[in-house]
Amino acid sequence: MAKLDIRPLAQSDHAQWRRLWTDYLAFYKTTVPEDVYATTWTRLFDAGEFEPKGFIALLDGQAVGLVHYLYHRSCWATVNNCYLQDLYSDCAARGAGVGSALIEAVRDAAATRGVGNVYWMTHETNATARSLYDKVARRTGFIEYDLL
Repeated sequence: MAKLDIRPLAQSDHAQWRRLWTDYLAFYKTTVPEDVYATTWTRLFDAGEFEPKGFIALLDGQAVGLVHYLYHRSCWATVNNCYLQDLYSDCAARGAGVGSALIEAVRDAAATRGVGNVYWMTHETNATARSLYDKVARRTGFIEYDLL
């Protein structure tokens, strides 16, 4: 049976992180400029309370998934919320529990900080992800709007 490990991102993960995040962006048919890659990587290791954090998933030692998350304040509670921003599992590793393990790692990290509300969104057409999310979380019914 394959061994799945989830751990915080390390500086030595840069090449694998970049590959996985590029694949995630490609899934959503988008790209980011080089300065966004560089800034995001730096922010993932900054100590600030509201800087993004990340975990990487290793299946038999191979990087197969990642998640980014960040904490933010809310007017609805005295404790922060946790926004799970990017979740990706390599196509070859889907069905091996990578996505649910990464979500659980974020939930555990948030709980350690006293944060109970972990939330995220996905595109309505992402049926594969939604089938997992429907099993591990409550769908709120909220619809997102963006000012562009």
